[in-house]
Amino acid sequence: MTKNIARVVAAGSILLLAPALVLAQHPKIAPDLEGRAANSTVDVIVRFQSAPGAEQHQRILARGGRLNTDLGSMQAGAYRIAVSALQDLANDPDVVYIAPDRPLRGLLDNAAAAVNADIVKSYGLTGAGIGVAVIDSGVSHDPDLYGNRVVYEESFLGDRTTSDPYGHGTHVAGIVGGTGKKSGGRYAGIAPGANLVNLRVLDQNGAGADSTVMAAIQRAIQLKSRYNIRVINLSLGRAVFESYTLDPLCQAVEAAWKAGIVVVVAAGNEGRNNSVNTHGYGTIGAPGDDPYVITVGAMKTMGTPARTDDLIASYSSKGPTAIDHIVKPDLVAPGNCVVSILDKGSTLASEFPGNTVSNFYFQLSGTSMATPMVSGAAALLLQAQPGLNPDQLKARLMKTAYKQFPVSSLATDPVTAQQYQSYYDVFTVGAGYLDIAAALANNDVAVGYALSPSAVFDETTNTVKLAPTAGLENIQAIWGSVAVWSAQVIWGEAIWGDQAVWGDQVLWGDQVIWSDAVAVGSLWGSQAPWASATTSSESTGIAINGEN
Repeated sequence: MTKNIARVVAAGSILLLAPALVLAQHPKIAPDLEGRAANSTVDVIVRFQSAPGAEQHQRILARGGRLNTDLGSMQAGAYRIAVSALQDLANDPDVVYIAPDRPLRGLLDNAAAAVNADIVKSYGLTGAGIGVAVIDSGVSHDPDLYGNRVVYEESFLGDRTTSDPYGHGTHVAGIVGGTGKKSGGRYAGIAPGANLVNLRVLDQNGAGADSTVMAAIQRAIQLKSRYNIRVINLSLGRAVFESYTLDPLCQAVEAAWKAGIVVVVAAGNEGRNNSVNTHGYGTIGAPGDDPYVITVGAMKTMGTPARTDDLIASYSSKGPTAIDHIVKPDLVAPGNCVVSILDKGSTLASEFPGNTVSNFYFQLSGTSMATPMVSGAAALLLQAQPGLNPDQLKARLMKTAYKQFPVSSLATDPVTAQQYQSYYDVFTVGAGYLDIAAALANNDVAVGYALSPSAVFDETTNTVKLAPTAGLENIQAIWGSVAVWSAQVIWGEAIWGDQAVWGDQVLWGDQVIWSDAVAVGSLWGSQAPWASATTSSESTGIAINGEN
């Protein structure tokens, strides 16, 4: 009798699983619909050959479904439908692809845990006494930030308002140092005790100019002693038009660096850009192309506090930099679907109401959100060890970064269902994933400059190797032969497998970092594969919908 029952259960299991297995094998059905019970319903996004109209909607209604949202401009619609009907729907020649209407959630508490910021609480560090200049679209008067937290504010735009009509700068400031007061601390920033200096350079549409950014950097240098400004956050940027040695914006960030201020810059959101057949390589923006600054790419927390399942965001810009071929980014940090302060009256809030998490918080994605993670970490480290100079802090963060990555990963755009493959090479993740606790636990103090190295292309052998920054070879760089600061220690063997980072090993061509995907020569011209004459938070800071 027991054996017969077992056979019946097993047979029943096969009957229940069979539709799911068949479903998963259909090329038009997303693999993550596998395992759904045939008698259940599911919210899906259906992409069509063209913008769906009444006829396409009716076909789904005839199968027992209902329309949730018309996404006609995206040649799609969002529907609720029985799982059992998906196979038949996928056979419709008008249907291109069916994907689950995947939930997008991003919590700053997950992001903080991923970089070990939660452990820092046991140190009693909050960034207190450290000034962080947020050069952005302004900062709104919000209970999570104001009181005596914003110690100085100034606008470099014609309207002179220091509030945030765009909504970007407030979100960034919240990641750096929001208290999380309105969420019971859940959405607190990385350094909730840091002093914030609000320098507004972007307008209500997130656009600005080099001159206003440079004026704000100049002001931060002038106010350094008065407000102990030790960090500048630049979640903005533009295309690279000339060498960093000539670019006035790059020279401005170098001036701040040499004045003793750590400058943290967004890498950009062009990692999916294949317009010149580089698969997103060579798309770092300015001033993130400068070898002095800390340039930050974006990771996805995958909705969990553990970092072991975290993956690179496919939109995160990749190095080497155009023209100078500097190895960038330097670090990666959580940047996808990050929750921070909502400015209800801002442009972003009105344009993307679906990103609202509550009456007080909002989620955004991009390297703009990853950058203040590192700025907050810098404030904590400087509170603990105020004697660190910018190069020593950069070196410490890079050396202690978490370096355990997969060889590659696949990301799916939640709207288009287009897939993007990323490789975890030095031009994608830099020295690794920000680990604040590891940086605080480390006491190594570098002597010299933490200049990001160059990637040098040898036309005779068609290979690329890491080398001292071009034009600065005579400056004493940290990444030398000393074991504590060797390039192998900083960038880690895990990124390269059995390959050495430094020396004679080939880093180009058919090696694992490229996987035959990139045309070798196309990165070495004088032009970046993307261009914009405007300094903007959006060009390097926002991928509004995030990714799966």
